[in-house]
Amino acid sequence: MRTVAVVGASLAGLSAARSLREQGFDGRLILIGDELHRPYDRPPLSKEFLAGTLAEADLSLEADGEDLRAEWMLGARATGLDRTDDTGRADRSGHGVRDRTGHAVRLADGQVVRADGVVIATGAVARTLPGSEGLAGVYTLRTLDDARALRDELAGGGRLVVIGAGFVGAEVASTAYALGLDVTVVEAAPTPLAGPLGAAMGGIVSALHADHGVRLLCGVGVKGLSGDGRSGTGDPADGVRGRVDAVLLEDGRAVPADIVVVGVGARPCVEWLEGSGVELDDGVKCGADGRTSLAGVVAVGDCANWYDARAGAHHRVEHWTGARERPAVAVATLLAGGAVEQGVPRPPYFWSDQYGVRIQFAGHAAAADSVTVEAGVADDRDVLAVYRRAGLPVAVLGMNQPRLFTRWRRQLAAAST
Repeated sequence: MRTVAVVGASLAGLSAARSLREQGFDGRLILIGDELHRPYDRPPLSKEFLAGTLAEADLSLEADGEDLRAEWMLGARATGLDRTDDTGRADRSGHGVRDRTGHAVRLADGQVVRADGVVIATGAVARTLPGSEGLAGVYTLRTLDDARALRDELAGGGRLVVIGAGFVGAEVASTAYALGLDVTVVEAAPTPLAGPLGAAMGGIVSALHADHGVRLLCGVGVKGLSGDGRSGTGDPADGVRGRVDAVLLEDGRAVPADIVVVGVGARPCVEWLEGSGVELDDGVKCGADGRTSLAGVVAVGDCANWYDARAGAHHRVEHWTGARERPAVAVATLLAGGAVEQGVPRPPYFWSDQYGVRIQFAGHAAAADSVTVEAGVADDRDVLAVYRRAGLPVAVLGMNQPRLFTRWRRQLAAAST
């Protein structure tokens, strides 16, 4: 393998590039990213960066002086992946070289990048609210550019409505509350965070909003947004409908809003792979080692739907640690040209900072048949809870319990193996 193209230049792509060099690949390495920015850390975007306490330079994921001997193609969006065949070639001695199958990554500007191996790391994009197009004051938060624009908006104060009480939405609400905004969070589910944490613990964590005077409206969907019609050019052709002034709920209520943040999840960026031979199923469908259905192609990060032997099913891990750790496994598979012996990956882990509380979670809440509080008091938001199935730990949640959580996380990893 002489050339490897990593499509996606965020944390997962950078981790893959580092793993390639660390595992001995000394050929041509190309990193393709649709953003113009070098790799940056996303978790602070909804917290320290949004609050203005962290500078852009502090977001960099590259170490000072780090040189991966890579070619960077930034601001380049991938639009397709094709297989190529090199046949009838000869080496320098004049002897024939066996046929090889390679790949060609097509870019939006017409360029084609040819490579022997491909790492798919195109991540995910924030879902938008239908009907919000052309309405000023409405934001999603996924990229550095998103965070820049929202930070400038929040600096003016006012009434913020966050649609979606997931972790990103909750972090934005927490940050905006600390900045002095009037904040309301709207969540369609009866209990926020019930998916990742279970109903009982999801209710305890989401109670942080009420603890700080942030309104939380649950069990009601959003019908649409209304605008005041005063901003924009005034030309109907430009599609501007004015500035948002309210969030319209399915039950008939209208929640006044000067700013709206839509935090209703993300979808994997895999449209460019349609027709490529790479199997798609809620992202790129992969084995437990990152292999896709196409030889010489692996996938990592938020777009990768890896098989999890513990759960007996595929699922996407949309968390920082997955993007940091799993590329090493996928790269080993790519360089070996097939399956390689791998250890059992650590259980998924993520953290969130809300209203001064550090929330940490590892494992799979959906696999549990019971959850018990092992330390602390839930009402004090200072708690360590363990999820079990048939008496065995499958997940652990900590709220302001970093030492105990770390100990239980190690036990959970040991039990998993």
